[in-house]
This record gives sequence, C-alpha cells and structure tokens, in this order.
Amino acid sequence: MSITPERKQEVIKEYATKGDDTGSPEVQIAILTERIRNLTEHLSGHMKDHHSRRGLLILVNRRRKLLDYLKKTTFARYETIIKRLELRR
Repeated sequence: MSITPERKQEVIKEYATKGDDTGSPEVQIAILTERIRNLTEHLSGHMKDHHSRRGLLILVNRRRKLLDYLKKTTFARYETIIKRLELRR
C-alpha cells in the first residue's frame, strides 16, 4: 500500500525538473500516482477495506487538484505529465 523509500527516490529522479527537486507539481503528481496504483491493487483483493478506499479517494482528489493547478498555470507541462504517467482525462 505504501511506497518504499527506494521507489520514491526513483520516481523523484525520473520526474524532477532540477537537481534535488521534490516539490514541483510533476514530482508530487508522480508520487501520488504511484501510491494510487498501489492502493488500487490492494483494494482489488480486499474489497471491504473501506478505510483504505477513503484514503484512495483522498489521494485521487489531491492529485486532481495538482493537475488542475498545473493545467491552469502551464498547459504544456500538464500535457507532458499526463502523457508520461499515462493518465487520461
């Protein structure tokens, strides 16, 4: 359900715009996407885990807000992150 520190560092290196970039919207969206995918996989086997389902909804809404922010400020970066993460909207 959680993302390992090693995997998190890989995601940060892959989506960072600068050297030690951890706060850019792209990195945050990529980390949230990884966590969402892990939780979705968990919930496919544990259908009655309502606490984790609530956490999943919170993560999806947080990612949605970041994507909306990125779309509003720089549309090119928004399109790039959508394509790289294979998110559809």
